[in-house]
Parts: sequence; C-alpha cells; structure tokens
Amino acid sequence: MDDKNKEMIIRSGDGEVDIALLENKGLVEFHNEKLDKGFNVGDIFLGRVKRLVPGLNAAFVDVGYEKDAFLHYHDLGPKMDSLQKYITEGITGKRNSGLLQDFKIEPDINKNGKIDQVLKPNRYLLVQIAKEPISTKGPRLTCEISIAGRFLVLVPFNDKISVSQKIKSRDERDRLRRLISSIKPKNCGVIVRTVAEDKKVAELDTDLRNLVSRWEEAFENFTSTRPPKKVLSEIDRTNAILRDLLSASFNQIVVDDKGVQNDVSDYLKTIAPGSEKIVKIYRGKTDIMEYHGIEKQIKTLFGKHVTMKSGAYLVIEHTEAMHVIDVNSGNTAKKETNQEANAIRVNIEAAEEVARQLRLRDMGGLVVIDFIDMRQSENRKSLLEKLRKHMSDDRAKHQVLPVSRFGLVEITRQRVRPEMDIKTAEVCPTCQGSGEVQAAITIIDEIENNLKSLYDQEGERSLMIAAHPFVAAYLQKNLYSFQRKWFKSYKKWIAVEPKTALTLLDYELLDKEGKEVMF
Repeated sequence: MDDKNKEMIIRSGDGEVDIALLENKGLVEFHNEKLDKGFNVGDIFLGRVKRLVPGLNAAFVDVGYEKDAFLHYHDLGPKMDSLQKYITEGITGKRNSGLLQDFKIEPDINKNGKIDQVLKPNRYLLVQIAKEPISTKGPRLTCEISIAGRFLVLVPFNDKISVSQKIKSRDERDRLRRLISSIKPKNCGVIVRTVAEDKKVAELDTDLRNLVSRWEEAFENFTSTRPPKKVLSEIDRTNAILRDLLSASFNQIVVDDKGVQNDVSDYLKTIAPGSEKIVKIYRGKTDIMEYHGIEKQIKTLFGKHVTMKSGAYLVIEHTEAMHVIDVNSGNTAKKETNQEANAIRVNIEAAEEVARQLRLRDMGGLVVIDFIDMRQSENRKSLLEKLRKHMSDDRAKHQVLPVSRFGLVEITRQRVRPEMDIKTAEVCPTCQGSGEVQAAITIIDEIENNLKSLYDQEGERSLMIAAHPFVAAYLQKNLYSFQRKWFKSYKKWIAVEPKTALTLLDYELLDKEGKEVMF
C-alpha cells in the first residue's frame, strides 16, 4: 500500500503550463509543458521517408520537424510489413475501417535485416514519437505503434497479451489474461498495466474500448491527409501524469485556472469516475507555486549543490557523456567517531535524494554516483537495496548496477525528453553581471519614491509590495516599521509579501487584484 500523500499543483500561463508533483509536501517531479510544442512522446504521425542510411541501418523520416526524425531498423518492429500493407490499403481506399478483424497479418520481417530491404525513399509511413527532440537532434521514431490507457496499452498487429511484472500474484495474472483474451479485438495485442490489478472486467472493457476508438480515429486521420501530419496526439502531460500515477494516495489536485480545472475533471471522470472531486481551484492572489512552497524548493533543488537534512550534500555535474553525482558528508563527519557508521548513514540518506533528483530533473542516459567509501560488503549491499527501493517509484526504465568497492554506482535511465534544467543562480538585476551594484539599502528609497508617486496620483489606491524575503523582513521590522510609517503618511495599510522567486534587489508593486502596477 502506498502511504505517500500525493498532490499535483498546476500553474497555467501564457502558452505553457507548469506541473508540480508533491509527495508528502516534497517536490519529486516538475514539468513545464509548452502548449504548442507538437512533438510529444506517444504522438503518432504520418511521415514520409526522406533518405536511407545503410551505414547506420536507419532512415530519416520527415514528420514536420525542422530536422528529419531518426528511425533505426530495430525500431521498425517485426510487424513492419503488416503496417505498410495497412497504410497502403487505407490510403488507396481498399480499407474503410480501422478495425483489424478481417486484416491478414503478414509474416515477421527479418530481425537482422537491412533498412533498404524494407523501406524505400518517399514511402508513406505511420510512426510514433519514441524520444522528443533533444539539443540538436530531431525526434526518434518507432513503428511499433502502441496507445496507452489507464489500465491497458493497445498494440495493433499483435495478438500477444502481456501482464506487468509488478503484479506478483499468479492467480491475479491468470485472471487478467483470461479477462483480456475474452474482450480484446482480433489482431491487437494488449499490455496490462500494474494499476489494472484487482480491477473489474467492466473497467478494463471501458478502457479497451476507448483505446480501440483512438486507433480508429488515427485511421480516419491518416487516410484523409498527406504527410507530414500528426494523426493522433498523446494526451497532454497533465493528463498523462494523472493516467500513470493516479491512486488512492492522490489527495488533491490544485489548479489556478477554471478552464484547466474543467479539463482535468473531465479527464478524471473518464479514467476514474468519482475522483474528480479531488480537483480544487486556487483563488488566492499569491502565485500558486509560491503559496505551496514550490518556488523555494525549486531554488534549493535545481542548483549544483543540493543540501540534505543532515547537513550532507550532493554535487551534481553534467557532461556530454554522463551525469556525475558526488556525495559529501559535509560537517556531519564531526558528529561520528566511527567512519564506517558515518559513511553508511550519509550514503543511505543520499540514496533517497539521488532517486528524487533523477525524477525531478529527468536525468537520462548514464549516471555515475560517487558514494562515500565503505569497507564492509554488507553495508554496500544495504545501500544498493535502499537505492533500488527508492528508484522503484521512477516511471522511466532504469537499471542500477551494484556498488563497487570504491563506492561508485552506475545507473542507466531512459531518456525520452530533454532534461529539466532550471537556472537557480541569479544575475544581479542592477549590474547584469558586471560585478558592481548600487548600495542595497537604496532599494528602500526607490520603493518609497514609487509609493509616493502612486499615492500622489491616485490617493485611494490599495497596494501590496512583493519583495525578496530579506527585504520583506526589513520592511516589517520593529514596532516602528516602514509599514507603520507608510500608514501614517498615506492612511492606507500597505501589505508586504515575501516572494522567493524575486532577487534581492527586485520587487513588485501589486494592486488589490494581485496584478503588477506598471509605471
């Protein structure tokens, strides 16, 4: 049973949405979704083969991105001939339905074959985004089409039923196989997800019908268009996270936009009727991320140095080949007389934070962690067990190798989208990096001058000041604070709000609606 209280906080802005996932109030995932990005993992496109590269045993496919997408031979899948036949029949009008009951499956292609034996330039191709564009690379594609639902994954041109290995009960696995075999359409495979455990046939049947309907939608779209064209969109990141993570431990979803609230509620009604009541609208004037303490966590968690509760810290470096994480005991080493005991204590704490950082930053590829050296093999074994336990919540495919005698651990983690990189170092708002700034105390004079100017123009105006926590504390300091001074001058109480997202010499003057006053 999952004993973690999970919350999702959603902030909508101009053309983008920020999604924060909290477990027991701690930030574990942060996503920034551009609403017009257009190339998400799971999107299905009708593309056109631009050129073949026999040396790489791969093809480059035009899907509408500025760079051609990459498709390796091993990503064609064994049912490639069946897929091509299906596309041809659909485009030429020989097939008028996306259903596969009457479709004759072609023999599997040679798994060790060559790309030019299967594909030809300018050929239309139905492909799915397997990896989003990263850095200078275009998307990576697969022809093994799959459509994910809440409980099931539909795999066309395949009759196999697979059950998640995380479902341990043999009786439950057999039950699910029997159920799915009785309801699945012909020539379609099904993968049973972990969350399907103990679910009734009606729920599974509804999910499967929705997936079949989406496949038919893709058929209708690609038969009526020309490449490059998106024929089926993966659901947006918000709903994808809900689909994959929604459980009884999810106690609330808080959004700051009525439209987003309606979208999320409607989606929850389809995947888990009754759960839409956990969606709440935030109506406060303070930024929703600031109110829930997320901005502060972002500042502390995305830097090069990440401090843990004990005082130990991680140093995270990124190179072209790999990510490197160094575990340092800091001042905690002074508290222990036994070096081995201190090492295992710090390492176990670091294991939890490392697992959290991998999810939070979505670090993919090779990750090398330099834990503090431990002499005893049982301690290294204990550390490995703890690390794998914390990594078990990670949805990305990963492999954790044993701890070496030097305390090194290698992790490979699936990378399907760019790493979440948030710059936490602040450029001086006054000097813009030149190294010289005005005297910090002058910011108070600037605030007072702007207040005087505004009240001289509009005397009845209600205002609030948002400032860095240090500046906010200074303005509220002592019995004879600046707030009291201003109240005496303007006969208006001016609220002061600490805002972590602001730099030391930056501030905002806000009206009663919470909107910044422009001079």
